[in-house]
Formats: sequence, C-alpha cells, structure tokens
Amino acid sequence: MEQSVLAVLTAELEAQMSAIDGICEKVQVRAAGLDPTDEVRMESLAYQIHNLYNAVEDLLKLVATYFENQITDTAKWHSALLRRMTQEVAGIRPAFLSPATYDLLNGLRGFRHFFRHAYGTPLDYVQLQANLDKALKLQPSLHQDLDRFLQALKPPNS
Repeated sequence: MEQSVLAVLTAELEAQMSAIDGICEKVQVRAAGLDPTDEVRMESLAYQIHNLYNAVEDLLKLVATYFENQITDTAKWHSALLRRMTQEVAGIRPAFLSPATYDLLNGLRGFRHFFRHAYGTPLDYVQLQANLDKALKLQPSLHQDLDRFLQALKPPNS
C-alpha cells in the first residue's frame, strides 16, 4: 500500500477508534449502578451499546472502502461485513478482526438488531447484562486488532 494512502487510512481508523473509545466511556458510566428496576438507565445503556456496535461497523466499513468494498447481498450486509473482516484477502489486506472480536461483535449485532426493531418490547435485564459484558470486552480486543492490522500493512523495514 502506498505510504500516503496508508497514512490517510491510519488517521481515519484512529479517529474512528477515538469515537469508539468515547462511546465505551459512556457505556461504563451508564453501567455503574445498573439496576433492573431503573428502566431509564437500562434504556440509556442499551442505546450506548447500540451506538457502540454502529461505530465499530463504521470502522469496518472504512476498511472495506479502502480495500474491496463489494458486499452484494444487502439482506445480509451486516453479517457479511463482519465475516469478511475476519478473512485475509491475499495480496490485498490482512484480516482485520480476530475470532474473539468477531464473536463479541456478532453477539452485539444481534442486540443492535433487537434494539432497533423491538419498539414496544421492554428490555430484559439479563439480556442487557450479557450484552454489556460483551461491550466491555470489545474495546481492548478491538484495539489489539487495529494495532495488529496497521502493523501488518506497514512495509517491511519501517
């Protein structure tokens, strides 16, 4: 990859990761003192977990845009993007997501779908707690994946 293109990609990915870190801070704040009787806090936390998934998806779209950007099955676009980011594309790019990060994101993808489409359904505390656990594990795993990905893109001897 040309050095100037790599520099722009790195800057964009790091800026998006900074936005993700900000959302992770909000998740942690809203998770403090989480109580199954506090519907407002539960909804606020669910909203931030939803935002976290969407922000990570935007990070993955940046990678797809720079390298291949061809997901044709729009019905399964979200799951296809996640799967694609676990795969190395020989001669084009390394895998972006580790299997562990993929598993966390795939679970959060399901929660995001529920959150977006379950208009009148009350949040289940146990389900929210399970997705909070995934969200809290995601940040360090994603940082490791990003660091590994950017390192693999650097030309030898740099």
